[in-house]
Amino acid sequence: MSKPAPRPARLGRAIAAGALIATLAAQSAGAAALQTAVFAGGCFWSMQHGMEDVPGVVKVVAGYSGGHVAHPSYEQVGTETTGHYESVQVTYDPAKISYAQLVDRYFHLTDPTDGHGQFCDQGPSYRPAIFVANGAEQAAAAQEKAKVSAELHGKAVATTILTAAPFWPAEAYHQDYARRNPVSYNAYRVGCGRDAALKAVWR
Repeated sequence: MSKPAPRPARLGRAIAAGALIATLAAQSAGAAALQTAVFAGGCFWSMQHGMEDVPGVVKVVAGYSGGHVAHPSYEQVGTETTGHYESVQVTYDPAKISYAQLVDRYFHLTDPTDGHGQFCDQGPSYRPAIFVANGAEQAAAAQEKAKVSAELHGKAVATTILTAAPFWPAEAYHQDYARRNPVSYNAYRVGCGRDAALKAVWR
């Protein structure tokens, strides 16, 4: 005895369920393919602002890394006793931008010749650094650093390459500060002279 044909409603639900499963699987695979990188380049407001618009970047979080204090606060880091750098954690799609390209973009948002801070922000927590998670990232960062030195006509690049350390997200009021507070951020950026200094470095 042959089976009756599936009812249209049941068939529709089966198709919808199958499509949903396929979509969730694709999203899961895409999320699993995303990677993260951590950079320090002075004020994390500016680094987050600069990295967010890079094609292939999915998310940028402002925070702290490289120090010995767990869950540090902005006030603690500001005392320059925690060892932390103001940093950004960049989530990116390696199918759209490689780690090396991301490092190159990072360098051009900073003054790599200043190892004491960045622009008007000086001190240990504002030093430029690249936190690498493995040998491949170490090699790529070192190669990009050498390219930057050549681009800057042989000037010494003070940006350090450090072994990745725990990344601690900054307080909520620091996240997307430039986007949420454009007037105060632009006043800070102009007062800091960041854009003029970048033009001078990368002319």
